[in-house]
Amino acid sequence: MRATALFTALAAAALATASPRIAHLHYQPITPSTADAAAPLPLAEIHYDASTPSSATVASYEAPDLPADADRVRIGAWDAAAGAWRSGVSVTSAATFAKGYAPHLLLSVDASGTLLGAGARGVRIDAGATRDFGPQAVVAVGGAGETPVVNKPVVLVDGRKKEPEAEKTLLQKYWWVIAAVVLLTLTSGDK
Repeated sequence: MRATALFTALAAAALATASPRIAHLHYQPITPSTADAAAPLPLAEIHYDASTPSSATVASYEAPDLPADADRVRIGAWDAAAGAWRSGVSVTSAATFAKGYAPHLLLSVDASGTLLGAGARGVRIDAGATRDFGPQAVVAVGGAGETPVVNKPVVLVDGRKKEPEAEKTLLQKYWWVIAAVVLLTLTSGDK
């Protein structure tokens, strides 16, 4: 009995101190002639933990070498063995990596830490500020959204609740049928 309790406690402690995950981001320039698109190139390696998204760090970063005719860049996690993207891919402007901008690499992960998508945005560097101008990592952890409130009573402008209408009687509902039957009876011939 004590052995199972000890094993359970150790397993819970191991799960609580899960090691951070690593995301390898790649970029691919988009040129007007996309037929000769090259394989994506390494952009950054980001260490993150879904339980503490603010602790994400950029372990390595290689500034992209973009061709002159590339005005957009595709960013995501590339699987070289499969030759396909492993995550959702975003497209950003090539100006994101221009001089005067600090790239912020955005990761979208689920609650368990699985990488869902990646992107980048350029943040203009303020010349008067004294802060780190290098690439920054931003992790957005997805969760369950709000559920709608069903059967909520309607509230009028003056704060009163809308009163339900009174149920109509049989005569109020079907007076027109009775009138039609009477009209047909009176106008029909005696033949």
